[in-house]
Order: sequence, then C-alpha cells, then structure tokens
Amino acid sequence: MASEKKPFVLRISPEVLKELEKWSAEEFRSLNGQIEYILSDALKKRKKSKKSEE
Repeated sequence: MASEKKPFVLRISPEVLKELEKWSAEEFRSLNGQIEYILSDALKKRKKSKKSEE
C-alpha cells in the first residue's frame, strides 16, 4: 500500500533554500526528498531522546 503524501506550502528564506538545494544535490536527492529526509531524521532522533528521558 502506497503512502499518501499531502502537499503544503513552505515559506523559506532564499539563503536557506539555496543551501538545501546544494545539500540535496550532494546527496543525489530532490529538494523535496531532502527536506522529507531531514524532517524524518529529526523525528526519529526526537523519539529516541524522549525514550531515554523516561
């Protein structure tokens, strides 16, 4: 079963966008894929840190 993705608008400074574009190119990802990867990684780290606090 394919996961459904919901589109949304992201307001971001031109400087941050430029850096994200460079980063995504270095890792052979689309800009959207890079942003999704960064957010997923941050969520995983957050879950791990909450478990260690318990």
